[in-house]
Amino acid sequence: MKNTAETGKNLPDIKKALVEEAVKIHREEADATRHLSLFGVELLKDGWTVLTHCNTGPLATSGYGTALGIIITAYKQGKKIKVLADETRPLLQGARLTAWELKRAGVPVTLITDSMAGYFIRGGKVDCVITGADRIAANGDAANKIGTYTLAVLAKENGIPFYIAAPVSTIDISLKTGEQIPIEERKPEEVTHFQGVRITPEGITAANPAFDVTPHKYITAIITDKGIIKEPYAEGIKKIL
Repeated sequence: MKNTAETGKNLPDIKKALVEEAVKIHREEADATRHLSLFGVELLKDGWTVLTHCNTGPLATSGYGTALGIIITAYKQGKKIKVLADETRPLLQGARLTAWELKRAGVPVTLITDSMAGYFIRGGKVDCVITGADRIAANGDAANKIGTYTLAVLAKENGIPFYIAAPVSTIDISLKTGEQIPIEERKPEEVTHFQGVRITPEGITAANPAFDVTPHKYITAIITDKGIIKEPYAEGIKKIL
């Protein structure tokens, strides 16, 4: 958008160009998530129960969705998919947004707290985990909503696939590894309060990192709009870009 604005010669032309560029980006995003969803459904088997985290549907992506786009597309294709949705503390994107989008799409969904994931995975009640990503490093390490790394380790320990779904625009090849991805630290009030009401004693401090990084060794595949990437990720990412 900045580059587009700098090419304009006068204010009316700049305004027009910015609107056109925004519409173009929106179309490209919708197209990318549609392709991503179609690639991803090949990995989901009929009758599977899928665990997902945070929100990755049309509300988050302005397109079909990433992880949620794959799930909904698989369901629409006739696969009997069920979903366990983590509530995603502290902002509850899973409870407020993902559950709403899945219900609207007709996909069977059960809401669980984040800390219940291990119970369901170890009990054999989850066939795969699929999440989105906010940034992916050149080696395949992926940053996503806090709690994603925990799910990846649980999936690996219990022998089920852990998939990341994100368009190639999420890949940042200027970062060699996930260690270089900056992690946002958000307001402690998001943890100590709920909808403006304090839920902790006065004077309690709270940490609130918004994301964590999942090392690529825990990722079974990265699903993009250009295809599916598997190990070795550095090589696969170079090819797909």
